[in-house]
Amino acid sequence: MECFGPLHEAAGKGRLETCKYLVEQIGFDINVDANNDSGMTPLACAVSHGKSIAAKYLLDKGANPDKQDNKGFTPLHYATKEGKDRLVRLLLSKGASVDVFSCEGTPLHVAASYGKAGIMQILLQHNADPNRVSADLGTPMAAVLCVASGRISESAALKCMKLLVKAGADLNCTNPDTPLVMATSKYLSECVEYLLEVGADANIPSNHGHMAPIEIAAKSGRKKLVEILFPFTSPIQSMSNWNVEGIIAHARLRHSENKGKQSDKGSRVRLKLNAEKGNHERGQDKGGDKDKKTELNLLGAKAVERKDYAAASKFYSEAIKVDPADAMLYSNRSLCHLKSGEAYAALLDANACIRLRADWPKGHYRKGAALMSLKRCKEACHAFLTGGELDPANVEIRQAFWYVF
Repeated sequence: MECFGPLHEAAGKGRLETCKYLVEQIGFDINVDANNDSGMTPLACAVSHGKSIAAKYLLDKGANPDKQDNKGFTPLHYATKEGKDRLVRLLLSKGASVDVFSCEGTPLHVAASYGKAGIMQILLQHNADPNRVSADLGTPMAAVLCVASGRISESAALKCMKLLVKAGADLNCTNPDTPLVMATSKYLSECVEYLLEVGADANIPSNHGHMAPIEIAAKSGRKKLVEILFPFTSPIQSMSNWNVEGIIAHARLRHSENKGKQSDKGSRVRLKLNAEKGNHERGQDKGGDKDKKTELNLLGAKAVERKDYAAASKFYSEAIKVDPADAMLYSNRSLCHLKSGEAYAALLDANACIRLRADWPKGHYRKGAALMSLKRCKEACHAFLTGGELDPANVEIRQAFWYVF
């Protein structure tokens, strides 16, 4: 931690007397950023290393509990991720904001992603929003289900889910999919049973593939899940034999038909590829990628028009996977993050945009807007000034500069 700075090192190692000397005798800024690119404060260093006495001292001396580092993390995010209940309570008692967004969502998203049920309970008791949507993670409920039977056990996930439901979590939020679709897709039978018990709708299909949970279960041959979902699912018209065995048989038939079609198609494609030259093949691939990117960009724009910024962000993210060198996509997603209340994520995308096209005024405008939302006005002013120098006739940038100036 030496590269962080003297006060950061002392705080991170819990050296209280050294902290007192540096702050009270030498006059160190208690909220100073680290010397490296992390943006961490001495308080963040103390918290991330579990040094509660040093953290309390810094807070008592006026350390800002809500200052974000370059990942968007506040000290509360670090305390949550490290599972430090005592530090979570300390920070909240000192007025730490409970719903600040970072690259990993709010502290509640972080607690959910790491199965920290005890800390989730503390955060929810302090009015953390169980329905805040992160463009990358969805809701805290979705964050739990994403890591269930992976980073955390199904039983740990279920414990977290119950806390969220008790706090008023939306059981049918479709971002990125309903909890029931996600639980079924991961074969989490206990979670599926619980969600149905508390009123989740078994008839809402997945966003990709438009399959009801029971179809997802049947397609994977999970008879137990089909049996659990069956009493809660309305008959599907395309299935003539509406019972557990009939549903599974229908899914197997569809799978067999699709596999046959894919095999035939694959054979035709291989014959075609063998007849074409390599350069032509690569040209075709690029053309296909271009079409896909254009389509995703259009879907994102339409989602922005209807103010569905979470959905738009998903489309732009998929487009970025196709072409990660397109600065405009990062600019568009930056706007979506900002409109969704994720100012730090907006800043990350704005910086990515600038790295790709430093001479494009829009990237600097996006950066300024994100910095304004983060209340980093001096930096926002510089960003708007840079954008204005690149395009002196741009009224939008000029107005933003004078507003912050």
